[in-house]
Amino acid sequence: MGSGPVAGSVRARYLVFFQYVGTDFNGSAAVRGAQRAVGVQNYLEEAAEKLKSVVPVKFIISSRTDAGVHALSNAAHLDVQRRAGQPPFTPEVLTEALNTHLRHPAIRVLQAFRVPTDFHARHAATSRTYLYRLVTGCARYDQLSVFERNRCWALRAE
Repeated sequence: MGSGPVAGSVRARYLVFFQYVGTDFNGSAAVRGAQRAVGVQNYLEEAAEKLKSVVPVKFIISSRTDAGVHALSNAAHLDVQRRAGQPPFTPEVLTEALNTHLRHPAIRVLQAFRVPTDFHARHAATSRTYLYRLVTGCARYDQLSVFERNRCWALRAE
């Protein structure tokens, strides 16, 4: 793997798969600035800060979701550059470390893989699948099962 801006340090690129219940988020992309809204990426990058990479870790997400949308599995790539003499994280250690440091219980890293340094999660994606769940015939929102609230769209009975 190639050397980065710090002499002797090695950059490793990883593909990570993660999931989230999007109710509390303003989508998957990071929200920058003084806004109160937050994206899933904000939490992922905050957890990655604990990896003590020589350069800040940025998640490049393969696809974006809107506010309130959930993901069973989304993908992103990230680069971690450790200090000289420290080997790259194994994918298993990276997965465990990110999950340990994630501060939101609605996000989980499922799996990580080492990939070539020219891999790009968005450009390498070969497909995207979206699932839309609708409940019909529900007269009022409070009649919806508690297990379905915020996880499907209820269409009112007319």
